[in-house]
Amino acid sequence: MRLSSTLKRALTCGADAGCMIAIDDTPVRPREPAWSRWALLAACAAAGLLYLWALDSIGYGNSYYAAAARSMSQDWSAFFFGSFDPLGVSTVDKPPAALWVQALSARVFGFSGAAVIVPQAVLGVLAIAVLHRAVLRWHGPAAASIAAWVMALTPITVAINRDNNPDTLMVLLLVCAAYCVTRAVAAGSGWWLTTGAALVGAGFTAKMLQAWVVAPALFAAYLFAADVRLARGLRHLAGAAAVLLATSFAWVAAVDLLPGRKPYIGGSRDGSAWDLVIGYNGLGRILGNRDGAGTGAGNAGPSFGGEPGLTRLFNDQLAGQISWLLPLCAAALAAAFVVRARARRGGWVLWGGWLVLCWAVFSFAEGIFHPYYTTQLAPAVAALAGAGAVEMWRLYRRPGRLAWALLPAAVAGTVVWAGQVVARTPDWRPWLRPAILTAGALAVLLLVGARLLAHPRAFRAAVAGGVVAGLAVIAAPAVWAASVPAGDGGGMGGVNPTAGPSGFGGPGGGRGGPGRPPGGFPGGRGGGGGFPAAPPGTPPGGGTPDGAVPDGAVPDGGSPGGRTAGGGAGGPGGSRGRGGGMAGFGVASGGLTSAQKAVIEHARKNRGGAEILLATASATGAAPYIIATGEDVVALGGFNGTDQAITVDELARLVADGRLRFVELSGFRGAGGDRDTRLTWVSTRCSAVKDVAGLYDCAPSRADRTTS
Repeated sequence: MRLSSTLKRALTCGADAGCMIAIDDTPVRPREPAWSRWALLAACAAAGLLYLWALDSIGYGNSYYAAAARSMSQDWSAFFFGSFDPLGVSTVDKPPAALWVQALSARVFGFSGAAVIVPQAVLGVLAIAVLHRAVLRWHGPAAASIAAWVMALTPITVAINRDNNPDTLMVLLLVCAAYCVTRAVAAGSGWWLTTGAALVGAGFTAKMLQAWVVAPALFAAYLFAADVRLARGLRHLAGAAAVLLATSFAWVAAVDLLPGRKPYIGGSRDGSAWDLVIGYNGLGRILGNRDGAGTGAGNAGPSFGGEPGLTRLFNDQLAGQISWLLPLCAAALAAAFVVRARARRGGWVLWGGWLVLCWAVFSFAEGIFHPYYTTQLAPAVAALAGAGAVEMWRLYRRPGRLAWALLPAAVAGTVVWAGQVVARTPDWRPWLRPAILTAGALAVLLLVGARLLAHPRAFRAAVAGGVVAGLAVIAAPAVWAASVPAGDGGGMGGVNPTAGPSGFGGPGGGRGGPGRPPGGFPGGRGGGGGFPAAPPGTPPGGGTPDGAVPDGAVPDGGSPGGRTAGGGAGGPGGSRGRGGGMAGFGVASGGLTSAQKAVIEHARKNRGGAEILLATASATGAAPYIIATGEDVVALGGFNGTDQAITVDELARLVADGRLRFVELSGFRGAGGDRDTRLTWVSTRCSAVKDVAGLYDCAPSRADRTTS
């Protein structure tokens, strides 16, 4: 009797990998079917191909972070602080966790573009694998397989995983946290919950407060779905919250409390890591930078991600990057409500909460906002799309009720929205819109017709409709994703990677700045200024806060990144043509222009005993030199030129002590460069070097003379 009862329960469970049966009171999870593992391997292989194809067009990715990775790979102190330059004058304006991975790769394999970018691709593939395992435990193999493929083909995720911005590591850590919480909910385990909280804290060390956005969803899933008593569950949550805070602020506390001289923390107003968290790169991203927190950028958000508001994720900048399956996700949450899936409540709360929280924060953030931030939505979109498709298929096959109509309605809504997005650029892939609309219409007709006919053979038509529906829904994002490695989309280069045609996304990118030279420079000074404008002669890789380029600001000799307006091949810093305009902005090839070579050669020949080979106004001016040579080049003002990494008094003292002789002012000078006392000091107290544009000789014997 006991065996027959067990077999009956097993048959009731069916093929659901999340169903548990018991033999002799021992829990047994059904073995994962082989096709699920093959689906995961295929999705990972496809993602790896998308991330690694045509690496020559990537160069070193974001030149600002690439320079920091090289500096950090040369010195363990620079490694810990996240220094931009080899001497450690200032840090990048993010915590260094993501750069730790790249710097370690460069230290082991030697500094190269591949050493910087390949680890990003590996982390991206790992995120897909972990997501599959998390969804498998929650909703079974079919949902997990769909989720893996959806994430692999999310356009903005393909773009960011081919770059060296910190979002890739943050997403992986958050997906790992979701996996841990999924296990915590199933087992009522405080240990798994605490591990998940620690992983969110590690994500904070990659991208600060952005990693915290999903934390309420993870904790809510445990609170409302774990099979534990309320008091015990609250204790588990309290412990996890404490671990979250401890792991999040471990690096911040270590930097601010460490005695002695330290690098200036890039992007801060007073040189502290704490100010970076609550200022420019923390609350400033949500509330706006109206107080000029470390950047003087003002409320620059709309320049990149469009105006804040309910429909921000559907605007021209963001729609093609992440919004394709949002209608399907809404239908998935409706399906969960219809079936009242108590057994899977934890996953719906976790992934649904993840989606809603990210949508709310990203939609209404007033500060600087780039399209690639939306890659944080990809795991939730993928998980909900997979689970929703399975639930809607089950509802579709149930006898009676009108809930069956949810599946064809979801397919129709998703395909129609994709057609609207594609129609915004009718000249790019003109065949795509009629193809997806035709496939979507055929899928809906097959699904509705099979259901209404109620014929035994109609099931074949329904299956065919489901397959066609899947292809119609995923076709447009897949084409946009493929445009990134193909190099024929409108991506903005290393500082603001995007997918799809030009006209989507906005100019922008990463920031940074690093450490102090031996002997150090005291920190604790503020910056400020208005929104920067690129001066004539901005070199490849130049830019403004977070890689921004003000409207109409184009360096002499072509567009940013050393490219012509038509998108032809440019000098070092450029990338393959992607429709012109901003294609190569912020991408470093590892070479120097003829003007930059003249600067570095003159400085080498005439530096004498100077410790610092060259100083530039901003980190964007120093980055090409550090990437190409790894020598002791420093930035006076961090990424955007406004950081007080070196004050005018310190500059004068360095020159007087013979530790610095040459300063280059031809590159990007930052906000209010004409009012920066440091640049004024250089231009009035130092001599312009003949035949080397933008280079000033500040040797003590010359520093008392005013140049014409």
